[in-house]
Order: sequence, then structure tokens, then C-alpha cells
Amino acid sequence: MSTSAARRALALLPPHATTGIGSLPYTQLEPGLRTAFALDIPFLPQLPVGRPAEFMIPQALEGLPGLGFDEAGRCAVELAAWSAGREAFEARLEAALSSGELASFEPSPEASLAWRPFLEEVERRALAFAKAQLAGPFTVNLATRTSEGRAALEEPGLDTAIFRLTRARARAMVKALRRAGTTPLFFLDEPGWAAFSRADPWHQRASHELRLLVETLQREGALVGVHCCGNTDWASLLDAGLDVLSLDVRLSLDAVLEETGPLARFLDSGATLSLGIIPTDLASTYDVGELVDAVEVSLEAALPPGHSLEQMGGQMLLTPACGLALRTGVEAERVLEQLAEARRRLLDARAARPSPIRPSLVS
Repeated sequence: MSTSAARRALALLPPHATTGIGSLPYTQLEPGLRTAFALDIPFLPQLPVGRPAEFMIPQALEGLPGLGFDEAGRCAVELAAWSAGREAFEARLEAALSSGELASFEPSPEASLAWRPFLEEVERRALAFAKAQLAGPFTVNLATRTSEGRAALEEPGLDTAIFRLTRARARAMVKALRRAGTTPLFFLDEPGWAAFSRADPWHQRASHELRLLVETLQREGALVGVHCCGNTDWASLLDAGLDVLSLDVRLSLDAVLEETGPLARFLDSGATLSLGIIPTDLASTYDVGELVDAVEVSLEAALPPGHSLEQMGGQMLLTPACGLALRTGVEAERVLEQLAEARRRLLDARAARPSPIRPSLVS
């Protein structure tokens, strides 16, 4: 499927389709899958509670020689083990990337309890779309340390290996979803992009690598998004060739709308926004109706010339602001109920909005 054809498929989504960011608080597979498949676009549930291998960084790095992690998912690479296993690992990685035979890089049950059951259910239901996600290479490199306490990106060759490993795993996941008969909506989870600086040469290189990864996944037939739940240099992501940009509405929507030129190019390309409209911070107090009203006011006031809420509103996705693993089951259910309420309110407002007046063809 070409990039343009896949992007046109966005128009086939239900208006204001809901999906999840990824993580959920459950320790059992069944409630995770039930929750994930209750949304408009089912998503791969990540279940890291009691399963630290399923936190986003160790999940992305599964199979890296020397990898270790603690109960909170903080990763460190033991350099002696990395050096000992590096040559064979890089040879295996190169062979897989060159041949396209990437199944061995799909997540194992230890790293993703839901991965295989999710694929099976997607295929059984003959779903048009399904979402999966993986920590992006910028965030993984920033978060991973060496056994000597340095950032992984400071170890020669390790940062490149991490990028190639995440590339292989992302491609493997997209290919598996395509084999299941669905169009993948694949998000790279990049909270670390909040630290992005154009003045940093390594960050500039990472920006180039992100574009390459996005293009690679699009060539595999995926719609590709990036999720960043902190404020950042939004133009760097709007110009990255994405199909979807996912953000925390209360924190970042106005900042994204201020990037008039990059946002216009992004929307002109047929790409869309995924609005993290329901806060996941327990300290937040809010009314869903007020959140919806604020989103509509911001979009109506600040969309670039040539774009209107009526034109693009229905195509935008809706999610919680962030993952839900650190909430209780009751809190997560409430957030997802509020997500459904926000969608209903947006659909009601869309139905009540006057249709654009077309010029009469009769004098």
C-alpha cells in the first residue's frame, strides 16, 4: 500500500474515532484485551504492572546483548556483555533488515503478553484498522544507561544498534498486523522528544533517523504516528512526514496551533491530529464538557488558513492524554468512559453545526 493510499484511509475512520495510548493497569490478559477492543480503533494493550519487561523501554530493547532492567523498567546495558554479543547481534540484525524476514523481532510473550492474542483477535474480527505502539528510538536512547552510568547514546555504536533494533521491531510488528489483514496505525511513543533541541547535533541526527523510520513503516503499509506528551519543538514533528501527531490537549494543543506554517503543511498533506483530550494526571480536575468546548474554541480560532474545524474535525482521533498503567482499574475505566463522552459531545456539536453554504447554480 502506498503512503498516499494509506493516508487516504484515514477518511474511512469513524468521526472522532477513539483509541488508547497503550498501557493499562491490569495484571491479567483478558481485561486488557476487553478494554482495548471496546474502543473504535482497538489497540495493543501493554500490561507492565508486575511485568517490568513490558514497560516501554525494556519492551523496545528486548534481545539487546547486556540489557538489564529493574522493577520500574529502568534499563542499563552491561558493557562487557554488550561487547561480547555485539558482533553476532549486529549480524543477525543486518540479515533481518536486509531480507525483510523480521518475525524473530516481534515481541515475545515476556515483553508483550497481549501481542499474539491481539493479532489473533484482529484477524478473527477482520478489523479494518488496529493500533500498536513501540517506544521510539530517541526516547529509548535518552532513557537507557550503560553499566558505567553514561547515556547509551554516549557509547560508540550502541545508539546506532538501538535505532536499528527499534526499526526492526517496528517493521516486524507492522508486517504481522498486515498479515492479520488490517491497516496498522502504528505509533512511536516519544515522550523524550520534549528534550529535543535543534542546537544539538545528535538530536538533529535523531530527527533524520525518525524521518527514515516513518518512511520505512509507511512503505510497509502503516499509518504512522508519534505520541509526545510533553511540550517540544512541534515543528520538528509536524515536518517529520507523519500521518498522525498525538499530543496532550491541555498541555500542548495551543502550542501546536501556534506553528502555523508547519501545521498547514502537515494538514495539507492529509495528516491529522490525535487529541489526548482526557487528562490522566490524578491531580487534574476538569469537566468533560468544558474540555470539549475548549478544544473547539482553540481549533476554530487558530487553524491555519484554508482549514476549518468542519473540514478536519471528524478525522481527528481521540485518546486519553497518556498511558494508564499507573492508574487503578477503576480510574482507567473512568477515563475511558469520559473519552466516550467527549466523542459523543463532539459528534453532537458536529451535527448541530450549520453545513457550509454552497453558491446557488440557479439565478
